[in-house]
Amino acid sequence: MSGTPWISLTTDYGLDDGFVAACHGVIARIAPAARVIDVTHLVPPADVRRGAAVLAQTVPYLPVGVHVAVVDPGVGTARRGIALATPGGLLVGPDNGLLLDAATALGGISAAVELTEPRWLAARVSGTFHGRDVFAPVAARLALGASLVEAGPAVDPGELVRLPAPVVTRDADGFTAEVLTVDRFGNVQLAAPGEVLGALAATVRVGPPGPTPSHPAVHGRTFGDAPHQALVVYVDSADLVAVAVNGGRAVDVLGVRPGDLLRVAG
Repeated sequence: MSGTPWISLTTDYGLDDGFVAACHGVIARIAPAARVIDVTHLVPPADVRRGAAVLAQTVPYLPVGVHVAVVDPGVGTARRGIALATPGGLLVGPDNGLLLDAATALGGISAAVELTEPRWLAARVSGTFHGRDVFAPVAARLALGASLVEAGPAVDPGELVRLPAPVVTRDADGFTAEVLTVDRFGNVQLAAPGEVLGALAATVRVGPPGPTPSHPAVHGRTFGDAPHQALVVYVDSADLVAVAVNGGRAVDVLGVRPGDLLRVAG
C-alpha cells in the first residue's frame, strides 16, 4: 500500500474504558506512521447489523486503506477472524457478517483469508479482546504493505457468514421495509432503496403494516420540506429511504427500533 498508510476503526467498545486506546496503541507500536480514523465506537453493544450498516455507508468516503470493524458477540468462540481484499481497500474483523456490506460498497471481495498466522498476532491472545490482540496487529501489518496471503489460509468468499437480508416488499400503493438504523437525531433509516419513493405522491402515510393507525407525512427532499414537527419521508445520504421529523425525532413519533417493519403508502 503506497503513500501514507490509513487505518479506520469501527467498534462497539464505547468511550468509557481503555479498549479503543489499546487498539490505537498496538497499531502505533507496529505502524507508527499510520493515520487512524475513528469512524465510531458507539455502535450499540453486539448490534452487528448496525455496525455493518455504519461501516458500509462510511468506507466509500474514507481514504484507501485498512478498515477494522469489531462488533463481535462471538469473540473467543469458533467464529473466524478474517481479512478481505477489495478493489477499494482491505477489511479486517470477525466472520459474522459485519464486513460484507462494506466489501460490496468497496467493489466486492477479491480475496479472503482466515487470520491464523501466530507471528501476526499478539504473543498471548485474550479470549475476549480480539480487537487488540488479533485485528489491530493484523491491520497494522497490512497497512505497512504485508501481503494478505501471509496472514493465513485462503477462505472461499461464498462460505463467509452473511446477515439475513432485511425485509423490503413492494405493492401497488407503496412498500414495507425493515428499519435498518436509527441515528442520534432520531431519524429512522429503512432498508428500502431510495428509488422506491419515486412513484409516491407528495403526501404519504407511514406506520406499521396492518390495521394500526399510520401517520401523515410529506414526501420531500429534505427536512425543511415538512412543516415544523411534521414527518417527512426522503432519500438520505446513503440513498436509502428514511423518515424524519422537522425539528423532532421520528423514532419517538413512530415508536420503532431496528428490525421493526414500517409501511409507506400513498
